[in-house]
Amino acid sequence: MNQDLTMAARNKAGEYFKQGFNCAESILRAYLDFLPQDFSPEVARLASTFGGGLGRAGCTCGVLTGSEMVLGMLVGRDSPSDDLNRVYQLSGELHDRFKEKFGSTCCRVLNKGDYQSQDHFRRCLKITGGGSMLLMQFLLENSLLNGKLDDLLKEYSA
Repeated sequence: MNQDLTMAARNKAGEYFKQGFNCAESILRAYLDFLPQDFSPEVARLASTFGGGLGRAGCTCGVLTGSEMVLGMLVGRDSPSDDLNRVYQLSGELHDRFKEKFGSTCCRVLNKGDYQSQDHFRRCLKITGGGSMLLMQFLLENSLLNGKLDDLLKEYSA
């Protein structure tokens, strides 16, 4: 496992969150930075509704939904005839790892309180960074970077 790369993933997502992007946007934008040659930056707009557990409804954490979007970008189907079994298996594994690490996948459970408070911001920042690291570890362990790993390692290794 490359520690520098996982830390870079944490830092990128955290910086986007500090700039004012929501948790889901921060994850997606960080990974668009890692994979810029394949995906348009406008893709990040898709994540805007997922912050706060789907529009602040408190449901599935935006860090998890953003991470699942990145996973879909890397392994999603191009045709209805493409097999969904591997996609669903990986998605389920990522979900379960997130739940194991953070204790829940539900935004309102992970971060109680007012969305505008500093405490909420700090908790979300920690989950956003930790979730981004978890995603990078997952992608590396499952060899899902589609030939991009060598370039990433050159850029983010000491």
